[in-house]
Amino acid sequence: MDSMDNKKDNEMKINKENKMKIKMEYVDGGVTAAAGFLAGTAMASIKKPGRRDIAVLYSTVPATAAGVFTMNKVKAAPVLLSMEHLAKGTARAVVVNSGNANACNGLQGLQDARAMAGAAAEYLGIPEQEVLVASTGVIGRKMPMAKILPGIRAACAELSPTGGDLAAQAIMTTDTFPKEAAVRLELGGKTVTIGGMAKGSGMIHPNLATMLCFLTTDAVITAGALKLALQYAVEESFNMITVDGDTSTNDMVSIMAGGLAQNVRIEESGPDYELFREALTEICVKLARDVARDGEGATKLLEVVVLNASSERDARLAARTVSGSSLVKAAVFGCDANWGRVICAAGYSGAEFDPERVDIFLGDEKVAENGCSLDFNEERALEILKRDRVVITLDFKAGPFKATSWGCDLSYDYVKINADYRT
Repeated sequence: MDSMDNKKDNEMKINKENKMKIKMEYVDGGVTAAAGFLAGTAMASIKKPGRRDIAVLYSTVPATAAGVFTMNKVKAAPVLLSMEHLAKGTARAVVVNSGNANACNGLQGLQDARAMAGAAAEYLGIPEQEVLVASTGVIGRKMPMAKILPGIRAACAELSPTGGDLAAQAIMTTDTFPKEAAVRLELGGKTVTIGGMAKGSGMIHPNLATMLCFLTTDAVITAGALKLALQYAVEESFNMITVDGDTSTNDMVSIMAGGLAQNVRIEESGPDYELFREALTEICVKLARDVARDGEGATKLLEVVVLNASSERDARLAARTVSGSSLVKAAVFGCDANWGRVICAAGYSGAEFDPERVDIFLGDEKVAENGCSLDFNEERALEILKRDRVVITLDFKAGPFKATSWGCDLSYDYVKINADYRT
């Protein structure tokens, strides 16, 4: 590892050791919990009739904004358009559809994404460039614009400060439950709220972003500080989950900040920035865990913790690789305490560590020590593996760094769901 990597690791270690104690509470409302945000939904029958499949999120005041997007070379039209619209660091609305990804549709796909932004902008009376667009669903199918455009207008007509719950439902595809959260904290004597919603169940393996996630806050914050905080939060949360190893063409995480909390403006450093960043990270971790827990066909949440690594990079690489290993995931599904698959996955992860120093735990049961087998309690291990949340810990005994990754088990139903996804 070169000196720049070491410097980055040391800075991350210092940041984590100096985390400020944050006092916050979870509140209801999800993406519309923050002051000034409205959401509306509509049933457009994009893929299936009788379900909400379009959502519009709107800031009643001008807002700073930031986003991170898939690193897949194949980017869906709404991703390309939203990247373009976020260039100036502002946005006032997001329009989302489920049931069709609008990916690999060529020039027509980009025209359709612009038409979606235009329809929302016209109804809301804002510039088209201030509308972000997101789509999720089947890749390579033409957008049914005759259904979508009226649906967008209908969703705009239903905008409400209590519309967050329905919006979280409208963006789902194979998800089995909506994913939303909101927290409230004090910054400079003012109450600041951060809310969010996410969707994701399959095609989950992050690289700068994953699935779809939309965040809102009423904090006063610069565009630069907002972008930095979002990038940090995504690294700690969405970039540490995996379901099936597939990084989608449509991955997007965005945030809008309306400023109605009237706090002293948050800059790119200082106590208020750190508090805001940690609260945002808390929200993102909660949503990320929900995505991992809801992996297609999943029966258990898998949490992999790497302790005492020699660098942040090594801890992250090992944790993510173990949680993404098909063999580890299958063993967890089958309640098989096969720790050999765990150390094997860590070994090919690219992380630097000494295999002869690694201890491995299932829950609190140590199953390997210094890279070798122990006469562990098989009944206790089986009991741990039957839980809804299974924690696997690797202790590298090499340094002060740690990382946590979340995934899920690999069940028969994952294949069933994805064998006929288009139909």
